[in-house]
Amino acid sequence: MSSSVKWDWSLANEAFPDILKAFLEVTLLVTVAASILSALLGLVWAVALRELPGPLSKVLGWLLGVIRMTPLPLQLLIVTYGIVTPQGWLAHLDGPDQLNHRLMIIGIVVFAVHYSTYMAESYRAGIESLPKGQWEAATALSLPQSRTWRVVIIPQALRATLPSLGNWAIAMFKDTPYLLAIGVIEMVTQARQIGGDHFDYIEVFTIAGLIFLVASYPTAILMRRLEKKLAY
Repeated sequence: MSSSVKWDWSLANEAFPDILKAFLEVTLLVTVAASILSALLGLVWAVALRELPGPLSKVLGWLLGVIRMTPLPLQLLIVTYGIVTPQGWLAHLDGPDQLNHRLMIIGIVVFAVHYSTYMAESYRAGIESLPKGQWEAATALSLPQSRTWRVVIIPQALRATLPSLGNWAIAMFKDTPYLLAIGVIEMVTQARQIGGDHFDYIEVFTIAGLIFLVASYPTAILMRRLEKKLAY
């Protein structure tokens, strides 16, 4: 006796608008906001690791390592239920939409801090790849340390690290389903709920997967081309 999976076009047509809405309003928003914040934080960490006194630099490096080597879902749970919930920030809300909005903010912050530790390593590699002559020239010109970073070091480091930062942003995008751990209704969660309502999951998860592919694959190609262009 054989069985086959049948594609339900009516379910696919019905589910697509809601899944796309969840992608635009949650998945994409979290990715863009967290990517920008993590890129800024990563640069701060990279500069601090080089400029802080030895003991403080080691402590910061240890903290970043702890964040980098612990699972993202665990960090989401600890921040949401161990830090935020006891403070009452998720209490007395006006309905599920406001709760989802608050949880999204938590997700953005946690994603940003988590991925900033990886981006800091990319920045660090870019900074250390610069010739020592760049630092010596800035010193010879008596440039203040802040101006040396702003005008000489960071622009050149960005050139070397930009493709890597883009790859981390893509990785973050693909990790957004982890928001399910704290109850955020992102794209995959929305697809799962629709599938559960109809006892049919193949269409909704296929749509979610295709949206992931359509959004991430062109960006990955762009990053590879940018990497090749910046190599020359």
